[in-house]
Amino acid sequence: MPGSLEPLDLGVHIPYHFRCPISLELMRDPVTVSTGQTYDRPSIESWVATGNTTCPVTRAPLSDFTLIPNHTLRRLIQDWCVANRSFGVERIPTPKQPADPTHIRHLLAQSASNSNPYPTRLSALRRLRGLARDLDKNRSTISSQNSREILVQLVFADTSSESSELTHEALALLVLFPLPESDCAAVASDPDRVAYLARLVQHSSMEVRVNSAALIENVLAGSRTAELRAEISNVDEIHQGVVSILRNPIAYPRALKIGIKALFALCLVKQTRNKAVSAGAPETLINTLADFEKCDSERALANWSKAISVT
Repeated sequence: MPGSLEPLDLGVHIPYHFRCPISLELMRDPVTVSTGQTYDRPSIESWVATGNTTCPVTRAPLSDFTLIPNHTLRRLIQDWCVANRSFGVERIPTPKQPADPTHIRHLLAQSASNSNPYPTRLSALRRLRGLARDLDKNRSTISSQNSREILVQLVFADTSSESSELTHEALALLVLFPLPESDCAAVASDPDRVAYLARLVQHSSMEVRVNSAALIENVLAGSRTAELRAEISNVDEIHQGVVSILRNPIAYPRALKIGIKALFALCLVKQTRNKAVSAGAPETLINTLADFEKCDSERALANWSKAISVT
């Protein structure tokens, strides 16, 4: 094997053992598999995710799929990057490591248990939210641990009272994941949950309102029948809350994108589009059109077209 390979875009030789055997690119997050071979994490994760059960280099079966960070090699690569800075090589950052699934299960159990002190449950949800934001791998692990069912229960634990900080944290975490049809039906078919969602989307906190709009869009998108979707879209307060998000988006960057997606999902229910009109959707869309990115502008125009079709 040659000691180095000539890259396509840099005028410097990259040592062979710094390159991922799969992608042939400089490794940024080297990990070692059960056969002792080292790969870049995204490449070997993609390899395994497509159903491969052997080591790409040795073709030996992988006895397990644990990926062990190769810190020594990563530091050597970082040192090499620094030494070759004059050739335009940028130092690779130290990657964040995925959370242990056992730790994630522990945090979910902490947050779900009514016997735990309130601060403990709140802290567990905040840590889970931080992990989900850090890495897609963490988000995937959280999703695989029955988290959505737990979070739906937490969000709608007490629909007869005012929402709590625990509710808001559970909601913020829940909207990071797509909802299966069963969970969407469990929300849309329950009048108390729908009414509670209508109150949340008109909350004094913009973050709570935007996350509520995201959940509304998720539930509408995941509900199979028109009857279930109408249970959401037939509520005046939901339309009013979503439209109000679009009126004051500047202070909260997610507001426009989430608001327009939620309104689009609501307007897909033809028999209740008049409620979007009554809530002021056409005027609001026209007034805020200049603030939308291209894809959101297209949704806004589609919403406007649907709304005026009933006027």
